[in-house]
Amino acid sequence: MSFVFHPAAAEELSAAIEWYNTNAIGLGTEFLSEIEEAIDRIISFPQLWPLVNNNYRRCLTGRFPFAIIYRINNDVIQILAIAHLSRKPGYWQKRN
Repeated sequence: MSFVFHPAAAEELSAAIEWYNTNAIGLGTEFLSEIEEAIDRIISFPQLWPLVNNNYRRCLTGRFPFAIIYRINNDVIQILAIAHLSRKPGYWQKRN
């Protein structure tokens, strides 16, 4: 199974990495590693995480307060958001 980022999700990821790097050297790299590990878990077990709205699923990261919002479309994981958990819930729902 492969994965693709929605352009807005890719921007969220880049912004979060940059924000963490401004707070501590290397923290952005650690955040990216956490996201990559979560994506690997999603690819291995795509149905494991709970549905949050229709066919959208949410995988929480362990160390950072973020969730990966995704859906499964055929054999592709579509990552719609790298969502900070304190943001307005569901802001990503209009993304296709």
